[in-house]
Amino acid sequence: MKRTNRLLIISAALASLVLGACKKDLNLVPPSNTIVGNEGQGTAGSYIKDAATSEAALASCYSFFRSNAAEYYVLDYFNISDAQSDNAYAGADNAAGFEIDEFRILSTNSWVARDWSYLYNQISACNSVIVNVPKVTDASLTATRKAQIVAEAQFIRARAYFDLVRLFGDVPLVLEELPTITADNLAEIYPLLYPRRTSADSVYDQITNDLKSAVEAVPVSAVNKGFVTKGAVYTLLAKIAATRKPINWPEVQAYTDQVIALGYSLLPVYDNLWDGAHENSAEAIFELNFDGWDTGGNWGTSMFLGTDWKKFCNPSNDLMRAYREANDSVRYRSTITFANVTGKWGDARLSLDSFPFFYKMRKTDATQNIIMYRLADVLLLKSEALNEQGNVTGANAIVTQIRGRVKLNPLNITDQAAMRLAIERERRLELAFEGQRWYDLVRTDRAIPVMQAVTDGKGVNLGYHLTEQSLLWPVPQGEMDQNANLVQNSGY
Repeated sequence: MKRTNRLLIISAALASLVLGACKKDLNLVPPSNTIVGNEGQGTAGSYIKDAATSEAALASCYSFFRSNAAEYYVLDYFNISDAQSDNAYAGADNAAGFEIDEFRILSTNSWVARDWSYLYNQISACNSVIVNVPKVTDASLTATRKAQIVAEAQFIRARAYFDLVRLFGDVPLVLEELPTITADNLAEIYPLLYPRRTSADSVYDQITNDLKSAVEAVPVSAVNKGFVTKGAVYTLLAKIAATRKPINWPEVQAYTDQVIALGYSLLPVYDNLWDGAHENSAEAIFELNFDGWDTGGNWGTSMFLGTDWKKFCNPSNDLMRAYREANDSVRYRSTITFANVTGKWGDARLSLDSFPFFYKMRKTDATQNIIMYRLADVLLLKSEALNEQGNVTGANAIVTQIRGRVKLNPLNITDQAAMRLAIERERRLELAFEGQRWYDLVRTDRAIPVMQAVTDGKGVNLGYHLTEQSLLWPVPQGEMDQNANLVQNSGY
């Protein structure tokens, strides 16, 4: 499922040019035409010439959510935020996953390398659209649709960079395509081939600028929530405002209010979000749609659920205890299911008659949609913003609304510090296994104390030892080896 890293291929292309430069006829054919176009002429997006190819190029940006490259979105997305947090154990038998789960990541970790690669490949596809579609003169591509295509690609690029900057901190900010490579422009192209890391602040600036531009052109709504809408853009802007330090809480509130004003509503029954019969619902804001194996398919269910082989992202004792202590049976039953695995997998440690599995992905025909953004998440972000601005009563009202759906009583908290912890707990129980927990802990500066307090089923501390350096992943060693301009994160 792994895809070849773009920068590695480009590096090979440069090497072939340098080695061939001493010959009379310079060889302009790179190892992969996906990087520099036909016969080395033109850019990766040079095929974008008319309305049809513009639409096809945008479809390629979306395809990273659904194709074989979707390994990031149907598997790693959950391993990162839930298995790396107190919600789950890595599970399965993959050493790279254990490194991440136990905060002993090496720069050679294969999951780290592939996630860097997946996200930059998606960014590359978006760059092709953003750079080339504005140049199209085909009269059948209206100005409105042209702007919308670019805006959708800007959102997808911004979403990918948001994950990169949260995982790695400073990262190369690649916004252009590689021009045609010749012997005369090697010096000019070198910084594009071997980019330096850009400060996280500058990356956030670019992400925000992309989204503010995009929101003007994307549609207000869509029947298929897999396409970018204003709600998705405002949601991502709210998440960025709640993450980038110093946090701008009035801005978080403003963006969440813009989402809420678009008319989304909570489903009356929590389990309807995951039962496969209510996809693209009134609560969903951005949802990856899967039609089955013919279009890539969501094979994630087989990674998380079932007794045929060891599964990833096993719900933790700590999370199960949190549901029980909160008397939160509704969300517990929708989030976690149990099965008898006695005697399976050849591992005596797993000989249990009631083994827990991640249950929000449960359809087995590869058609399970994945909700990336939904209204409950946005409402809880607004409650956070209200609380941090001193409006504890307003925050409590929103938490009461979220709890009411799952038949839990109001909390009636009046103390800001207590409300802060209550919102943290509510986000955990509401959004478990939705790719949120680890990022929530990091952005609120709670990752270290929370993870160091995690205990097993018997109440024994698991001994996670985190430092500030543990909160970022290392730059993949393969990238460091190919690009001397990259500097490794501290501690790796």
